[in-house]
Amino acid sequence: MGVVVRSCGLELSAGSAPSNHMVLSDPLVSRRHLTIRWSDGCFWAVDMGSLNGTMVGDRYIRSAMLRDGAKLKLGDTTLVFEQTDEAARDLPPAEKWGPLRGSSAAMRRLFALVPRVARSEASVLLEGETGTGKSVLARAIHDASPRAAGPFVTIDCSMVPPHQLEGILFGHSRVAFMGARAAGAGAFEQAQGGTVFLDKIDALPLDLQPRIVRAIRLREVRRIGELEPTPIDVRILAATQRDLQQLVNVHAYRGDLFDLLRVVTLNMPSLRERRGDIPALIAHFYGELTGGAEPPDELVCAFAKMEWPGNVRELKNAVERSVLIADPPARQEDVYETEVVDTCETSAPDPAPPRIIEPFDPGVTFRSAKADAIERWERWYIRELLRHTDGNLSHAARLAQSDRSYLRKLVQRHIPERERMMQE
Repeated sequence: MGVVVRSCGLELSAGSAPSNHMVLSDPLVSRRHLTIRWSDGCFWAVDMGSLNGTMVGDRYIRSAMLRDGAKLKLGDTTLVFEQTDEAARDLPPAEKWGPLRGSSAAMRRLFALVPRVARSEASVLLEGETGTGKSVLARAIHDASPRAAGPFVTIDCSMVPPHQLEGILFGHSRVAFMGARAAGAGAFEQAQGGTVFLDKIDALPLDLQPRIVRAIRLREVRRIGELEPTPIDVRILAATQRDLQQLVNVHAYRGDLFDLLRVVTLNMPSLRERRGDIPALIAHFYGELTGGAEPPDELVCAFAKMEWPGNVRELKNAVERSVLIADPPARQEDVYETEVVDTCETSAPDPAPPRIIEPFDPGVTFRSAKADAIERWERWYIRELLRHTDGNLSHAARLAQSDRSYLRKLVQRHIPERERMMQE
């Protein structure tokens, strides 16, 4: 006889560990075997690095889009996926919650969950790509919680050197550090009666994770250099861009900490999953910056057609540039693309990829034609890459997944020195 498991959230996990939404007793199933999550407008099955793998139909998968009636095999267990209409009928009509806005199904699903989550004391793990608004959601949860009158302390675990992070989180005694004139309270003590938001928790060093586990379980911290613990009364919110389940499965993250953090998991959808919200977001940001003015139609149309890999943060920055630069309101190419050439330069960057297919010239050898096509394509790509990253070479190297020194050579080859506006 089968068992039915219903989920009203955006994610459902399956495995043998008790922390899963669906706990399976099959000995061939890994502790954290599978996750079914909503992404890019549909549900996906994602194998979490399980020992025996996951099959959808007759194929082993790492990830696969799920249709109604899809059969998933985990060890000797078969799951049948069905998407009901109940969740869609129960979605709230509201198009905002706190500072968050959106009428898309993805955002309204989130709006259906966060009021209940905010009123609770549960630890919350916020997942989502960079720029989706996880920190905004964390602050909104705190402001709507019974702890709203208390402090909201944020620590970005990726921005603090590992050797300093312990002191920042847990504090230190007066004698713990040479030259320290007074004891210092850490983030957990500073947030007494309020909320600690641990951003980019995936960057937390492995050797510090047991101390976070102890702080959450025992509700106490011990400053560096002190023996006596200090009781704490805080709520924990955390955010990650990476999949912590996969890190746990490869022993790069502690499973007990993961379980403590994700009592509730909320996923911030990317703009790819909520493209219909882009015009409303543009209007909201534009109105905030101009005292309520409506954005020009040409700006809305241009931005609505564009891809936003930086998500809401990138969109907001582009709208702000349009307000600062445009008089009258700037066209899309004047606003979104930050030039990397001097304004006195007469030759403008190519607005589109160079054409590779051209009239055949029998006098040009294959080697020469190929080299010329690659040269023109490289020149276009480098210019567009630098415009997209505001001339920041380090950001450009990360985005292109290229070695920074090699990218610098391409810049020197294709962009004259007088044009370069690099932010080293």
